[in-house]
Amino acid sequence: MNVVILAAGMGKRMQSALPKVLHPLAGKPLLRHVIDTARTLSLSKLCVIYGHGGAAVPEMVGQLAQDTGAAIDTALQQPQLGTGHAVMQAVPQLDENVPTLVLYGDVPLTTAASLARLVEAAGSDKLAILTVEQANPFGLGRIVRENGSIVRIVEEKDASPAERAIREINSGIMVVPTPHLKRWLAALSNNNAQGEYYLTDIVAQAVADGVPVVSAHPSAEWEVAGVNSKVQLAELERRHQLNIANTLLEQGVTLMDPARIDVRGELICGRDVTIDVGCVFEGRVELADGVTVGPHCVLVNANIGAGAQIKPFCHIEQAVVGEQSQIGPYARLRPGTELGQDVHVGNFVEIKNSTVAAHSKANHLAYVGDATIGSRVNIGAGTITCNYDGANKFRTVIEDDAFIGSDSQLVAPVTVGKGATLGAGTTLTKNAPAGKLTISRPKQMTIENWTRPVKAKK
Repeated sequence: MNVVILAAGMGKRMQSALPKVLHPLAGKPLLRHVIDTARTLSLSKLCVIYGHGGAAVPEMVGQLAQDTGAAIDTALQQPQLGTGHAVMQAVPQLDENVPTLVLYGDVPLTTAASLARLVEAAGSDKLAILTVEQANPFGLGRIVRENGSIVRIVEEKDASPAERAIREINSGIMVVPTPHLKRWLAALSNNNAQGEYYLTDIVAQAVADGVPVVSAHPSAEWEVAGVNSKVQLAELERRHQLNIANTLLEQGVTLMDPARIDVRGELICGRDVTIDVGCVFEGRVELADGVTVGPHCVLVNANIGAGAQIKPFCHIEQAVVGEQSQIGPYARLRPGTELGQDVHVGNFVEIKNSTVAAHSKANHLAYVGDATIGSRVNIGAGTITCNYDGANKFRTVIEDDAFIGSDSQLVAPVTVGKGATLGAGTTLTKNAPAGKLTISRPKQMTIENWTRPVKAKK
């Protein structure tokens, strides 16, 4: 199967310097959605036709090919003279021994199942078009049939009143026998209202050549919906998110409101997972059995252990949370954080590039960075690991059963021994021995005969 993806349009209505096909839907470019779906088919060639946006589109495609190890060809359409002209740019790269599937970089939600049906309908010798009936087909190409058979496609601007009344529309997605495609493209004319070479004109050529023209239909109308404006992009975003939400619900996940969740990557959930409103999941996020995620949390490339509770307004990125742990509210776990079982991280606590072993807790107002924390450690409010000297990072080690009093500063590199206690207000610059109380604070003094300043009268 050859696959040609048309992605050369400017997208004027997007009102953006970013090429239309690179605008994100569910966290990845529209074009990436189409490429990912195309790759579910048995591919011989994959070619992306680009135009507007300079090098941005081929750069994205090239990076994707490099990351995945699968070849993707590109071809420049300059100037843009219509869909037929766009496909012409791919002709030198097409394998004549297999059919060619034409897709669109701004139609991101077509499912692999619908494409498989289209490919099956086409076989090796038919032209197959993905069509759908719409209540309001304004602006779209109409499928013209005679005695039930497709005889041509007419664009809105070239259609007669009777043809404009037709509700079956052309999605633009089609499968064509490649030798026929090459011959028909060479015979295209731009004698139409737009002065463009329409790919749809090959249908009439197929009929004239006696090549059967058949159709297949998507499971839903939104599968062939394109993006031409930010309004349409937002509509498809919500449609896609609702599809994801419905899949999660069918898997047994409890969503407090399916209309208020955003998955911008892959969300994997165990049994009895509950997700409250306004949560955003980016990259690959795994929620094990019994996890609860409170409202308005952001989880990015995170792994949350069984029974963990993520309270409202937490931000967790590239972190691992152990089983039965409690996080938040208003906690931030930054990249490199690994929490063991039953760890408590409370409000306004930030942890970065640190490991925290089982049953330890930092319940409020603390910063733990570049640290190794043992089991059953208590980190008091206002504690800071001072890990950065302005040029280099250093590590703090707090061993099992240590107690760190409130408002302590641990100036790394430093170690707090097993079972040690730091008194509140301590600034630790040397190792604290195991099992002992270490404290550093000025001697408390009361100044006699001192009076509080009074504001001078003007």
